[in-house]
Amino acid sequence: MKKFWKIGLSAFLAVGLLTACGQEAKNDKPAATEQQTQQESTQVDEATFPMTVTDAIGKDITLESPPEKIVSLIPSNTEILFGLGLNDEIVGVTDNDDYPTEVAEKEKVGGMEYNIEKIIALQPDIVFSHESSMSLSEAAIEQLESAGVKVFVVKNAQDFNETYTTIEQLGRATGKLPEAEKIITNMKAKVEEVLAKVKDVEPKKVIVEASDEPDIYTAGNGTFMNAMLEMIHAENVAADADNWYKIDAEQIIAKNPDVIVVTYHYVPDILTKIPQRAGFDTINAVKNNAIVQVDESTTSRQGPRLGEGLEELAKAIYPEVFK
Repeated sequence: MKKFWKIGLSAFLAVGLLTACGQEAKNDKPAATEQQTQQESTQVDEATFPMTVTDAIGKDITLESPPEKIVSLIPSNTEILFGLGLNDEIVGVTDNDDYPTEVAEKEKVGGMEYNIEKIIALQPDIVFSHESSMSLSEAAIEQLESAGVKVFVVKNAQDFNETYTTIEQLGRATGKLPEAEKIITNMKAKVEEVLAKVKDVEPKKVIVEASDEPDIYTAGNGTFMNAMLEMIHAENVAADADNWYKIDAEQIIAKNPDVIVVTYHYVPDILTKIPQRAGFDTINAVKNNAIVQVDESTTSRQGPRLGEGLEELAKAIYPEVFK
């Protein structure tokens, strides 16, 4: 058995960027329908073991009892699992996990590559993978399953309602349904609070930058970020294309957004560098000093802090409402 599952660097960087930015598979639901689903309730009932759960790729997994050892292969899963109170059960996380602080105490099973032998040695009852990284993790999943490890692929949620469902599923599979219900209730309360504050705002034109030039990536139609912008009545000027995509600086100038939202932190002083780009002095966002940086994790990870991310995004675009 190979010790490491290798991923090509260029492929990883491309997928890693999109995943970090909340990359979603194309969503065919009409925007209005998606918005309406935000306030739908998630029914949480009593779960009993043994149980059979079906993951995002249609695979049935039978669990005889609540898992005592869990490995998470993406930060959003990790945040949900910790939120469910599974600190003791989590035995492995990725190099990319940074929240909560307790993740620093957990065994690391890889970032750009998964250490398959290490995961197997941890003897997990279940491994939680993610649909958004299936193009790169499929080989790793096959190796793990060949070794008798159960792998549950978590759905790549398209909106808040699907995130609630994900939390409920993980709560059900781990025997933590009451905890899942509490997380969902708290998230819904935060969302309602934010939506109430922006109910009567004058919509602003917004563009989201997930990386710096020359390869500027932005959130298009069908992304979770676009759904969040719609929820708070912001007009995503990049929604004329689907998914996360590369956009030229000239296109941004032509779209003339009122606000530029920056989700990355790897470029020092990026908020002072963007206005210095050629031609950007004509953009309303630059003229009005409306270039804002938000936390990449809370605004993209499909987990318990997403309500806070929605609030941060709303504050960034409509600071006057939250004074």
